[in-house]
Amino acid sequence: MLKMSSIKQVMMVPRPVSSRVQAAAVSIGEQLVVWRKLHGLTAAQVAERAGISRGTLRRVEVGDAGVSLQAFLSVARALGVLESVVTALDPYETDLGRARADEILPRRVRH
Repeated sequence: MLKMSSIKQVMMVPRPVSSRVQAAAVSIGEQLVVWRKLHGLTAAQVAERAGISRGTLRRVEVGDAGVSLQAFLSVARALGVLESVVTALDPYETDLGRARADEILPRRVRH
């Protein structure tokens, strides 16, 4: 029988990150660094505005795929690109999303 501490250790084993996810995380991190520099902000300023530690910002900027979604979104907000991130994921902003919504979603659910 497993002890509770053993169960916690088993549950905390991180899953491997796919190479595509890791590459996307690195690319996003690099893009956030460019946004920070375009705004003329230091890492310390962005971390403070985002309400995260400098270390967490570093993890976002180097593409650590294990960083929290909250940290990523907070950095995007601090850099003024949060709305662009949200819009980029909006299915209604794509031809496919609009076409499929007309086919499968009732009228009252659509935008």
